[in-house]
Amino acid sequence: MDWDDARIFLAVARTGQILGAARRLGLNHATVARRLDRLEEAMKAKLVERHTTGCTLTPAGETLLTAAERAESEFLKAGAALAGTTAGIDGTVRIGAPDGLGNYFLAAELGKLAARHPDLLVQLVPLPRTFSLSRREADVVITLDRPTSGRLMVKKLTDYSLSVYASADYLAATPPIRGEADLAGRLFVTQVEDLVYSRALDYAAALGRLTGRRFECGSVVGQVEAVRAGVGIGILHDYAAARHPELVRLVPEIRFRRSYWLISHPDTRETRRVAAVIEHVSERVRAEREAFLVG
Repeated sequence: MDWDDARIFLAVARTGQILGAARRLGLNHATVARRLDRLEEAMKAKLVERHTTGCTLTPAGETLLTAAERAESEFLKAGAALAGTTAGIDGTVRIGAPDGLGNYFLAAELGKLAARHPDLLVQLVPLPRTFSLSRREADVVITLDRPTSGRLMVKKLTDYSLSVYASADYLAATPPIRGEADLAGRLFVTQVEDLVYSRALDYAAALGRLTGRRFECGSVVGQVEAVRAGVGIGILHDYAAARHPELVRLVPEIRFRRSYWLISHPDTRETRRVAAVIEHVSERVRAEREAFLVG
């Protein structure tokens, strides 16, 4: 079996699409399909059922997936060991993160790391979703919930706080907000309930029961911008709100505390490039810890 064909098979299995695998690998669709055919011929078994909506693995494909992932792990371990003998940091590291942390903290901090290492490509994916390390969607993942299963390396990155905010213009144009009761009837800027991907986002229910009126926005950045524009009130990350002096923190008794967890795969964690990203993120968060928690 040709390992390069197996690598293509892994990409198809993980994306569930020939086109998706082609994009991930930087190949054209026809090449991926042809190499998959070649692998099936070599294995003398049908590995993938191809549908108009994507691909699913056959029982033989599931068996090969397990073996191919074990082989991939060994290659990665060997690569990490060999890379440890060189001084440079190069290659690509993809980090998946919640959009609040990604946009309001990691974008600047990881950009500085990339600027210092011209041969290192850092790919930051700051989206309101979860990422799979086992499917190699990212090399490092930051989550809102601590994983309870899987062969993963997990460390707590930091706690952070969220509070109720409105813009100064909004407050000047509406009745004063002196306490929780004054929030009643206000337009509440919050996440789209159908897209909530973590139980840690349940803080929105605290204001939803008070206001009744909602403007739902699928990203933290969108929520911050809506509150800045004077649309209404919202629960915002304190470290993000601190960047905008026009945002006013309200009702200090309503405050939420959540955590960020940094997760990596044991097969890649020790590679120089992944270790450098983890060390840099951890050090910068430690240095700015006071900004993440507002008393």
